Amino acid sequence: MSLFQELKRRNVIRVAIAYSVIAWVLAQVAEFAFENFGAPDWVLKSVVVILLLGLPIAIVFAWAFEMTPEGIKREKEVDRSQSITPQTGKKLDRVIIAVLVVALAWFAWDKFGNPAEPAPTATEASVSDKSVAVLPFVAMSSGPDDEFFADGMTEEILNSLAQLPELLVTARTSAFSFKGQDIPIQEIAEVLGVQHVVEGSVRRSGERLRVTAQLIRANDGFHLWSETFDSTSEDMIEVQENIAEEIAVALEVVLDENKRDAMRLAGLRDIEAFTLYQKGRDLFERAHGEIPQIEGLRQANVYFEQVMEIVPEYWQVYADHSDLYTHLLNNSVAGTPEEGITEAVLVEAYATAIADLEAAAQHAPTKRIRYIAALDVAFLSGNWRGLSGRLERALAEPGCLEGNWTPTIVNVLGAASDYIDLTTTILACDPLRSLSWFNLARAKLWAGDPAEALEIAREGVEKAPGSWLTMTLVQALVKNGLHDEALRVLENDVPDVRLAQAFQILVAAHQGDQEKSGQLLAVYDENKVGNFFDVMVNAWGGRRAEANRLAAGFDEHFFGPMVLWQIANWCQCGSPWELEATPNFAAKIKEANITWPPKTPLSFPLKDW
Repeated sequence: MSLFQELKRRNVIRVAIAYSVIAWVLAQVAEFAFENFGAPDWVLKSVVVILLLGLPIAIVFAWAFEMTPEGIKREKEVDRSQSITPQTGKKLDRVIIAVLVVALAWFAWDKFGNPAEPAPTATEASVSDKSVAVLPFVAMSSGPDDEFFADGMTEEILNSLAQLPELLVTARTSAFSFKGQDIPIQEIAEVLGVQHVVEGSVRRSGERLRVTAQLIRANDGFHLWSETFDSTSEDMIEVQENIAEEIAVALEVVLDENKRDAMRLAGLRDIEAFTLYQKGRDLFERAHGEIPQIEGLRQANVYFEQVMEIVPEYWQVYADHSDLYTHLLNNSVAGTPEEGITEAVLVEAYATAIADLEAAAQHAPTKRIRYIAALDVAFLSGNWRGLSGRLERALAEPGCLEGNWTPTIVNVLGAASDYIDLTTTILACDPLRSLSWFNLARAKLWAGDPAEALEIAREGVEKAPGSWLTMTLVQALVKNGLHDEALRVLENDVPDVRLAQAFQILVAAHQGDQEKSGQLLAVYDENKVGNFFDVMVNAWGGRRAEANRLAAGFDEHFFGPMVLWQIANWCQCGSPWELEATPNFAAKIKEANITWPPKTPLSFPLKDW
């Protein structure tokens, strides 16, 4: 008897098939369960490894043992004339068929019975008439925390509505940009690209509260819904939930228990916590442009840490809390290191940043948030193996959240084209956030669409100006051959002299003007302060040895590879340095099987590597 026939006789093949199908079903169920319970990735990986290890054990067991009426016996001890393997085989066939039916049912439900509903684009929102902006509620009393209280209630309502896939809800940054301004509703709606606006007021007197809210149709000013709520502080959570649900119903959104649960889980659900969080967010936002960054973020974290103690399961506060530490790390590698920041402080900062993002992933209320937070953890920790798969999984989920590091990751991985649809949706959700325009314009450059990138950057600078967006406008102008206009932008719109000098080098180097580029580099070298752009300007200008030397210095820092990745993203010049100059970075690239060098959106004739 041949080996194959003997395997069939002993039901080894049937056992292998049955085990494989059952293991696949168990893995799918485990993935579904762990995602909904917020279990870390390693738990599912462990289950899969155990299931894989079980297959050879099952095959060996099927070969060496046999079922008999007296129980399990070693195969060599069974009289073949008395063997019941044919009957056992038939039972295994029935098991395989039954499990296959379950597997097919699971597959059909996963693909067709529970479809992910994509977030609407701005155009779709206009057609469906289901787009809304929640403006900051006006604090009608003058207590020290009343304004933060009103802002907190506004954001809770906004976050609740944002959980409904039928709605396009303007994000906080854009909606709150109208705070304290007396602008007609129609004009606000036009700027935000929405059909409806929610406005309201909050008055506090001791423990008594009066909240008034109304939903207004923007094109004619008609009030679709309006109500006044008299309550106490203890009832405030219920009031804001009622407001969000009644707005959804007025917009003809059909609510079921799953949607109501998602709305309730979206916010802090604690009055003290959301007031503290608004104080922290105020400092957080001002630290990105108005006040000294590191000190502002330190002050913001004082409030964020109080929120963590009160509501330890609120994911967003962990993501915000991590920002201070990533800035400290970036500055220590390629910026201006803070005074008193020792190696031990940086190691602690690194650990805190990773722990924060892991907590954000653990407490994420949706798959999208969980996947994006996990992507951030993988990137910042230098665990780049499987980064492409993590990115693909994050981009596949609908929503208006992109994460801090997604835009940086996609370009270097060559996935900018896949990112366009998402970042277009994000821009529709947050049209007055400069970073929304910046990320879309830059993605268009990386995707090879410079004309569209320039159009987006120009419109963005008009609607939501910001220094990063201005730099991308310069790069788009250069890519489109508009070098003189790029120089005018640098002269008139970039107050940071060092930054303007760096991008003047970019303009000259893109034109292949070696003399002009050399002169500008000489001026740039006079102020050697250690800067994020130092590697780039030398790469643009073709100074290979200096680019390699600077990159090698960054690579020696434990956070250096993450900064080098960011430099490659900003440079848009392929590899700004030779890979062998950065062994730590090169090891991570090789381990993760990442294609290197990345694309070259901008060409620089002086750069010959």
